[in-house]
Amino acid sequence: MVGCNATKPVITTTKKAPLKPKTEIVRTGKKTIGTKTAVSKVPVRQPITTNPPKQVYTNQVTEVIVSTSQTVVSSDVVANYITKFKDIAMDNMKVYGIPASIVLAQGILESGAGRGDLAITANNHFGIKCHEGWNGESVKHDDDAAQECFRKYDNVSESYKDHALFLTGRSRYSKLFDFSKGDYKAWARGLKAAGYATDPKYPDKLISYIQRYKLHQYDDQVLEVDYVSKPNQIIEDLNIEPKKSKINIDKNLISYVVQKGDTLYSISKRFNLEIKELKEKNNLVENALSIGQQLKIYQ
Repeated sequence: MVGCNATKPVITTTKKAPLKPKTEIVRTGKKTIGTKTAVSKVPVRQPITTNPPKQVYTNQVTEVIVSTSQTVVSSDVVANYITKFKDIAMDNMKVYGIPASIVLAQGILESGAGRGDLAITANNHFGIKCHEGWNGESVKHDDDAAQECFRKYDNVSESYKDHALFLTGRSRYSKLFDFSKGDYKAWARGLKAAGYATDPKYPDKLISYIQRYKLHQYDDQVLEVDYVSKPNQIIEDLNIEPKKSKINIDKNLISYVVQKGDTLYSISKRFNLEIKELKEKNNLVENALSIGQQLKIYQ
């Protein structure tokens, strides 16, 4: 990697001290990311509150994620990371064609679910170094060598966008875009084949996160395909209330107010309409909706 010639101030950080030897995993390259999972013998009981968080795991799983720093996270930390950045990942999928599931899985691994040093000090969630031509802000951080130059962003959204530009702007990743956007396994293996990571288990780790946290549902939402989840398993894993799937449809219904979690796809299925028809009724150009937005349904 070639260091940057940043013109803006440089912030210096140092690598976190490693954990105890029994859980330490040594990283051998920039993109060699190790994880170690340990299931608690005694389930962690969450306190009862009047306003519980949306995603709380009843049986916590703690793991060590090693990227540009070593981070210990639990299942609810990862779940909250996904909730926070899934919309950015889906928006980027629409623009750049990179599966949201892949982006989220890489973000989890590269940033330690947002808890890693670079994520905190530089909003850098993908460990992207300065490289030649970078004129933005930067930070110094120990990685393959001492005090290497890493890009610093004003916000996480910029990091996600830069990651997309990183993949779309380099010819060695061009073959990835021949894969189906819904085939996350091919994308995971393709990233390794293209040289994104030196860890031979990198594809398996991405696939594991995608399957454990059902990240492929976000690909399906963008592609507007019928995502079939396992409600019983989700309810068992997460302390959330299941949504009622059956409603009484009033054919004389004039409008519908968008609720939290609604998408054009879910609304079209609910009222037995085509997405195209729903968009035409409401003069919508894009698929984005906002809570409280009023949509015309049948009249």
